[in-house]
Amino acid sequence: MSKLSLIGAGPGDPELITLKAIRALNEAQVVLYDALANEELLDYCNEDCVKVYVGKKPGIHRYQQIYINDMIVDFAKQYDKVARLKGGDPFVFGRGHEETEHALAHQIEVEIIPGISSAIAVPELMGIPVTKRGVNESFWTITGTTRSLELSKDVHLAAKSSATVIILMGMSKLEKIVNIFKGHRGEQEPIAIIQDGSTIHQKLVIGNMSNIEELVSVNRLGSPAIIVIGEVAKYGNILGQVSKEYNEGYDSFA
Repeated sequence: MSKLSLIGAGPGDPELITLKAIRALNEAQVVLYDALANEELLDYCNEDCVKVYVGKKPGIHRYQQIYINDMIVDFAKQYDKVARLKGGDPFVFGRGHEETEHALAHQIEVEIIPGISSAIAVPELMGIPVTKRGVNESFWTITGTTRSLELSKDVHLAAKSSATVIILMGMSKLEKIVNIFKGHRGEQEPIAIIQDGSTIHQKLVIGNMSNIEELVSVNRLGSPAIIVIGEVAKYGNILGQVSKEYNEGYDSFA
């Protein structure tokens, strides 16, 4: 029986990967890797490994996922060890379970190797705790873009709570998100946006619902980025990781 190793590549920093993942990459005969998986991780593959890029393009994810599922099966018919390298953790908005089900349905053994999720790690690396005693009691992690390419309805529910809200893949819906939170939490609700978190290209802006869109525009932030909403966003400069370039747009909430 062929084996599929479903590997979480972590948030972007190539050092944030597990020893088990490195072992699986080294043993793999084929690696299918995503756009958000740092290509430096492919250095752990053996020299004979076949490396296949399967990064998705906006708007046609559904059809590309079907194609990727079929590729996994096709390669598993040719090789004993196939690896699927996915950004972050494969089970956090990574469609990892879909690939697992598809492989198992074709009698392919599956090994799941968790990765560090960008939803928690990226804010953490910028000094933002997703939970802080006395500040919040929970956090929500929500996709900003659903299968139908619409904003998740859970954003409306989360805005009514006092929880920290972490939104992935939400930059194209930023205006809608801001309007929702303005309506439920007010214009002074803190918000932080981190682009390319954990990499040398990372950018951070911190503001509130009244000025965040302007800060994003001035500092030219785009995707991939993580949106963090709630009181904990205030702590984003605690490690001094906001560069001078972005300090001009930074509101310390002092």
